[in-house]
Amino acid sequence: MSTDQPPPGQPPEDDPFRKKPSEPPQSGSPYGTPPPPVGGGGSGPYGGPPPPGGGSPYGSAPPPPSDPYGGGYGGVDPLAGMPPLADYGKRFLARFIDFLIIAIPLGLIEWGTSNRFVISTSNSDSGTDVVSKAYSGSGLLWLLISLVAYIGYDTLMVSKSGQTLGKKWLGLRVAMLNDGSVPTTNAALARAAVLWAPFVICCYCLWDIILIITIVADKPYRQGWHDKAGKTVVVSTTQ
Repeated sequence: MSTDQPPPGQPPEDDPFRKKPSEPPQSGSPYGTPPPPVGGGGSGPYGGPPPPGGGSPYGSAPPPPSDPYGGGYGGVDPLAGMPPLADYGKRFLARFIDFLIIAIPLGLIEWGTSNRFVISTSNSDSGTDVVSKAYSGSGLLWLLISLVAYIGYDTLMVSKSGQTLGKKWLGLRVAMLNDGSVPTTNAALARAAVLWAPFVICCYCLWDIILIITIVADKPYRQGWHDKAGKTVVVSTTQ
């Protein structure tokens, strides 16, 4: 079976995870055009004069049905044709798995390079000064490496198939909100930058808490700020 992914933004018509647009209701009467009035000339339903004051001869017309979705979607369910939205718990667990996939190798590399550097300079008369100067710049270096690793990993995986390893193992998928297609590279990059940059630079657990709140509070698509930046939504691949 081929594992090639369709080009970004152009999923095949039989993609089971592609959002299927709802058909608009047909306008007009379901019974065709009414016959002309008998007797001619009259504007009433039976050829007579119109009722006093105009309007319907049978009283006031019933009011149109209210929009069950708050008036913002024209009476159409905004989730129609979309796969089920991802479960909160699975989303958070998938994020933690992706974090470990990057954090563990980065931590081992940093630990190994730091130890080698200390051993190589420990016998120097000015070894302490060299180490302190090296560590003063190493923080910025590892910050940049971490940003590239987290953002690059997420962007590459999401733009390729809509799934990081964590999402794939838990049956989740990132999709464009408008049509359910695999996110474009620009959309995946915007999403990954908002998702990981504040986490790596300064906020750590605080940023995760903020994103969790935005996901839980958002209706009806459960979009965090990173989802809104990429105009994406996270759905389940298992029915």
